[in-house]
Amino acid sequence: MRRLLSRFRYHIAVFFAVIGPGFVTAVVDNDSGGIFTYSAAGARYGYLPLWTLMPITVALIIAQEMCSRMGAVTGKGLSDLIREEFGLRITFMMMTLLVLVNLTNVMSEFAGIASALELFSISKYISVPLSAVAVWFLVVKGNYQSVEKIFLFSCVLYVTYIISGFLVKPDWKEAAIYSVRPVLMLDPGYIYMLIGMVGTTIAPWMQFYLQSAVVEKGVTAKEYAASRIEVVVGCIMTNVIAFFIIVACAGAIYSVRPRDIQDAKEAALGLKPFGEYAFRLFSAGLFNASVFAACILPLSTAYSVCEGLGFEAGVNKRLREAPIFYGLYTGLIVLGAGVVLLPNFPLVQMILLSQVLNGALLPLVLIFMVRLINKQDLMGEWVNSRWFNFVTWVMVVVMIGLTLAYAGFTIRGMR
Repeated sequence: MRRLLSRFRYHIAVFFAVIGPGFVTAVVDNDSGGIFTYSAAGARYGYLPLWTLMPITVALIIAQEMCSRMGAVTGKGLSDLIREEFGLRITFMMMTLLVLVNLTNVMSEFAGIASALELFSISKYISVPLSAVAVWFLVVKGNYQSVEKIFLFSCVLYVTYIISGFLVKPDWKEAAIYSVRPVLMLDPGYIYMLIGMVGTTIAPWMQFYLQSAVVEKGVTAKEYAASRIEVVVGCIMTNVIAFFIIVACAGAIYSVRPRDIQDAKEAALGLKPFGEYAFRLFSAGLFNASVFAACILPLSTAYSVCEGLGFEAGVNKRLREAPIFYGLYTGLIVLGAGVVLLPNFPLVQMILLSQVLNGALLPLVLIFMVRLINKQDLMGEWVNSRWFNFVTWVMVVVMIGLTLAYAGFTIRGMR
């Protein structure tokens, strides 16, 4: 009995020692772009998109688990492995695409900050610059341990969406039915929404950030079992939050009048008739998610590019030790925040476009991941099982199919 208790205490201690990378990476993907995408899905199509969350959760767990495993076993980031195994030219092309896609994502985060605080009558010309400075100081002046604690605290604040969902009092029976009943339509808008939902939930940047965070935290193959549990918990949590965002907007907006919403701010206002608390909690959640992701996305991009191109990287390093890392991080924040302050910039289109670009880039990232993780000389006994390989290739084929389908509809003028 003592031995069993001792082993239990040991596993609990290891779990809390490794918690952070997997949980943070999964939950932060419910950023402003994700919140807008889920809100738009609920407002336009009601409970119909809920069925997608179950397969998306399985796909997210598999993708995140592979990255966590590669980081723990090899001690190297994903872009680092791509460079070593496939060469600098391919890595440079991949990093260029990633920077461009992530820049649109960073813009969407600062657009989310502006939208959230405008609901509290704070101008974007005040909220965006102050948030940008705060985000910069948090990472540049902190260390990995302090930054991770703040990120974990931010994860807790996502409970605001769960509370908002209950306050709206949606049709839970209908929500339960459509959570397990697939609804397929050839409507271009519906396909565009599906690509966006997958792109915002299983974003390319997540895979690079998670593996780098696992490496920087020092998780090894020995602690990997506990790290896997935290990855799974984080993936489930992120889609539980997505479920309540869709349900809240289906109950508050779709049930009144199905329509296309222009931003997440409009989704929050749609909850106002159901009580001030529902509206304010949704708005506060949007602000928290936007600031959280505004920290993570530039950080993820800086990690990926510096690892892939052989530069020093890491929040534990000083500014003079990793100038490229901090320079890229700073540049993304300045550009992302600066664009949002431009008058008449199409922020809504940029937010949704950023999620669809994520969905379009994802198959390429997954192909590299599945090829790397199946290299015996790299992973040894930790290579993928046949089941993991099957699901990953299905994800690749589905995403390519959805992207080509939407492109075909667009070319034929069917939008």
